[in-house]
Amino acid sequence: MTTTPMRIVHCVRSPIGGIFRHIRDLAIAQTEAGHDVGLICDSSTGSAYDNRLLDQLRPKLTLGVARFPMQRQLTIQDLTATLALYRHIRDLAPDILHGHGAKGGAYARLIGSVLRLGGRNIVRVYSPHGGSLHYHPNRFEGRVYHTLERLLGRLTDGLIFVSDYEAAAYESKVGRPKALSRIVYNGLTPEEFTPVEVGEEAADFVYIGMLRDLKGPDLFIEALYNIRLSTGTAPRAHIVGEGPDEHRYRKMVEKFGLERAVTFHGALPAREAFKLARTVVVPSRAEAMPYIILETVAAERPLIATRVGGIPEIFGRYANRLVEPGHIGKLTLAMDGALENPERMAAEARELRSCLAETFSTELMNDRITTLYQELQGNTPAEETPSLGTESVSARAPRQAVYARSSNR
Repeated sequence: MTTTPMRIVHCVRSPIGGIFRHIRDLAIAQTEAGHDVGLICDSSTGSAYDNRLLDQLRPKLTLGVARFPMQRQLTIQDLTATLALYRHIRDLAPDILHGHGAKGGAYARLIGSVLRLGGRNIVRVYSPHGGSLHYHPNRFEGRVYHTLERLLGRLTDGLIFVSDYEAAAYESKVGRPKALSRIVYNGLTPEEFTPVEVGEEAADFVYIGMLRDLKGPDLFIEALYNIRLSTGTAPRAHIVGEGPDEHRYRKMVEKFGLERAVTFHGALPAREAFKLARTVVVPSRAEAMPYIILETVAAERPLIATRVGGIPEIFGRYANRLVEPGHIGKLTLAMDGALENPERMAAEARELRSCLAETFSTELMNDRITTLYQELQGNTPAEETPSLGTESVSARAPRQAVYARSSNR
């Protein structure tokens, strides 16, 4: 596809985890397509591992990587940060200002709107990546953030959702989008579809993800303890990741007497983490479209995951294998079943992988997003877009209730 070169700036608060993986893949693909791309993110977030990934990306972006202090919650410091970001974005003169996550989306749309008032022709695009949509609409924080999303919706030219679930959550909690909207699945590179083999010395289970309750590592630890209570032996397990609640999870492991069975690691590349254990466990309480699920399925690793967010869309006709989120008894049964029947787990992993490549690719992801940019600039005929109401749900999986079980953790 031949496109007119664009100046594209991505804005995100926290350059970690799946959201940064998405931006990194997208920015690299856009750069390789001949566009000038830049990234703006928080200066205080990220471990040594995350910062190495950011440093690797920096020389590839012609508009550079800029870091400013950005608070997670709404604070008075946001005013200072907004002014600094405004000056930087103004000088970059982007054609596309693409905000990711609640905070990045707010900065991008507010600053883009001010620049438009000054005569700049800037397209304002927003990708929630879960973000404020994880909050329950009947709780105070949910009401605040969803009201802000409704107000910012008036300053939005394009909306990109990473799953049918996320689109449904937006419509239910915020309202029907007025902006041109697309559902664009996260994508993987061709080399990520090479199966990962593990050795005889591999542990039984590995948790891979951020160390915070929303992702469920506490449930993972408790399930290991339950198996030890019922069998007399604790499964060997690894916990891979970093996050604000790591100290509490280490205390849980000590409290349950699992120190000899559980090993904590920092962040690792997913395909290295896969080699640590025979089965990957992702016990999330809420998700949008998690990369770790895609990476695990593509690597043909046995997987236990919960029925949240866009995960059923990945599993498709195999969605009945998913575990109810937040249900420690069912998670324990699933992990116990994996120990008893590894051959079944391996066969299920092969089945899942066989139907993933065509739908979840970086090439398709980049093409769909770039096409949306062009449409918003008026450079191509508008693509026929399905409604984001109930009739637009993917046939691959039934729509779920859009309220996250544990939205304020």
